[in-house]
This record gives sequence, C-alpha cells and structure tokens, in this order.
Amino acid sequence: VQLQASGGGLVQSGGSLKLSCTTSGRTFITYAMGWFRQAPGKEREFVTTISPSGGVTYYADSVKGRFTISRDKANNTVYLQMNSLKPEDTAVYYCAADPAPSIDYTNERGYDYWGQGTQVTVSS
Repeated sequence: VQLQASGGGLVQSGGSLKLSCTTSGRTFITYAMGWFRQAPGKEREFVTTISPSGGVTYYADSVKGRFTISRDKANNTVYLQMNSLKPEDTAVYYCAADPAPSIDYTNERGYDYWGQGTQVTVSS
C-alpha cells in the first residue's frame, strides 16, 4: 500500500485548505484512514480518522468543528477539509492507513502505512 499526500500550502489565518491522500492497492476499502500532524519541535499527533465504510469518524478536540475527513472509495482517496485555520495548525500533515482498526485509533503505532507528508503553514 502506497500513500501520496498533497494539497498543503500557505494560507492566512481563517482560511481553508483541502488535503488529499491517494492510495494504491485493492485493500483501501478495508482500511481505516487517518491524518496526523507534526509541528516543529513537537511530537506527531492524531488529527482525525475515518472507518473503512466511511460511516464513523473521530477528531482531535483541537480540530473538531473545523476539519472534516471523508473518503472516496471509487478513487481510493481520503480528504481532509480544513476550515477556519489557525497558526497553531501549522505542521506537516501525514495520512496513514490502519489495516486493523481498533478503539486505539489515536495511536500512530496502529497505522502500518504512511504518506510522505505535506506542509501546511498558517500565517497570522
């Protein structure tokens, strides 16, 4: 399984960006997908995850109400719509795939496959 993240960039505070994560492989539809981020000098942290069916999503409190994860099974793509961006959202964003979804969905060790990361910078 290969993941390719894209869509990052520079945006002003209050603006929006939409990240995409395109996957290869037929097993995409059976994997939970997640987004994590890592800010400079900080550990990588959970942002959001979506179930294989797309019917269940979870968000970190810091992004709840502002970010939306979705998946397009026909195109093997996961999206992260980010609205009302804040400077503290500045980070490298990574998409990840979890072949065995569990209740421990915030733990990055459960995600076996990772994209290369895309930089999101929010200016104040």
